[in-house]
Amino acid sequence: MVRRREEALPGQRSERRLTSIEGGRGVGQEAAQEDPGAGAPREQARMWHVVLSVAGAATPLPELRTALEKLAHDHSFFLTARYAADHAEVRYWEEARDLHDAAAIALRLWGEHKASAKLPAWEIVGLEVVDRPTYHKRVAEGFGDPPPQLGGVHPY
Repeated sequence: MVRRREEALPGQRSERRLTSIEGGRGVGQEAAQEDPGAGAPREQARMWHVVLSVAGAATPLPELRTALEKLAHDHSFFLTARYAADHAEVRYWEEARDLHDAAAIALRLWGEHKASAKLPAWEIVGLEVVDRPTYHKRVAEGFGDPPPQLGGVHPY
């Protein structure tokens, strides 16, 4: 499954590939693949689990919930959001070449969707980005469990 991202610039392609299905890069496969057009190795994107924490001035809860639901609708691979009047936490999967790229995308997420989703003018106060194997290892070991309510937007 290939999806085109809205933020791709004209003349550029930005693809997301599900790695859990045939055709995606699974665990144990090489990170580089031959680029049929250039004949040179091309690095494949990997999945990264992101937890973005934001905080700021108190916002009416119905408005905040609506904004977070709009963000969930607009952003691919969205998992869940938890919120209170003055802070929120958004969990999702990001596809990126490496940790640096995944973190850079995550740090832009709130600002890029602020107007379209009508998100409050909050600042990012925390960011965690881990690769897929690390995330699954943590969950298997009982650490870093996912929130009790996966999927959707929920109050704390």
